[in-house]
Amino acid sequence: MDTRIKMEIDTKEIINAVKKMTKEDRDAFIEDLLASTSPEYLNSIREARADYKAGRVAEHKELFGSSDV
Repeated sequence: MDTRIKMEIDTKEIINAVKKMTKEDRDAFIEDLLASTSPEYLNSIREARADYKAGRVAEHKELFGSSDV
């Protein structure tokens, strides 16, 4: 038995729904969207997590210098 429901959703409806989301929900939605459509994005996350777990991390100051202006 096929339990799928087909719906047509207009792009404007999606945009309006995203605009109504809280910033936290919107950020999570965009991350999920990127993850589901971009193998490169998923690979970059896997690599970053592996680097972090292996201790290959650097402080912001090391990479970008002092934030003192």
